[in-house]
Amino acid sequence: MKKQNLFKWKHYQPDMILLTVRWYLRYNLSFRDVVEMMEERGLSIAHTTIMRWVHQYGSELDERVRRHLKSTNDSWRVDETYVKVKGQWMYLYRAVDSEGNSIDFYLSESRDKQTAKRFFKKALAFSYVSKPRVITVDKNPAYPVAIQELKEEKQMPEGIQLRQVRYLNNIVEQDHRFIKKRVRSMLGLKSFRTATYILSGIEAMHMIKKKQIHQGVKSAQNQKQFIHKLFGLAS
Repeated sequence: MKKQNLFKWKHYQPDMILLTVRWYLRYNLSFRDVVEMMEERGLSIAHTTIMRWVHQYGSELDERVRRHLKSTNDSWRVDETYVKVKGQWMYLYRAVDSEGNSIDFYLSESRDKQTAKRFFKKALAFSYVSKPRVITVDKNPAYPVAIQELKEEKQMPEGIQLRQVRYLNNIVEQDHRFIKKRVRSMLGLKSFRTATYILSGIEAMHMIKKKQIHQGVKSAQNQKQFIHKLFGLAS
């Protein structure tokens, strides 16, 4: 999407829009917190405006960041955690590799074989994701069935080793903490669609923070420059 189309009809400069989106997705701030912080800069922005920006540009950030990710390794750690959406607990499937690099996420209302299959298919579609040699999961009985069906459908390598060893999944369970901490301060997500947009942006910022980007992104200033470049605001 071209820069002029992406920010067309906006009443604020693109760098200010991206600043509010970046702050909200990265730090434990409410929309009203960001409003106050922007007031210090002499800008009066309604919290609903910032909310719409986060919904629009959070998923766009995720899409653009994924083009610059380093390849993950072939040892996957898969687990589900919970997030509250419109007052209901939903399942957030997440996977990292053995070094803690994010592979993918998938939000679902259900926790079954079909959901597990959709999650694995989504993850395998990305070019930076290495096909797994071994997948470590918890005792959820849906995983072995889903993986076996994907093997039969030739969408996963036949020789994949499946390990259902809980302590080996400490890496992904620890990685959940950043996501859950950020979501908890939001006091609940309002709809499934907007939850997906926001989670996409949070996961994208988390991958940048974990230095999964090919370019050296070592500081907050580097993060800002990298994101501006993604959206065509910097050379």
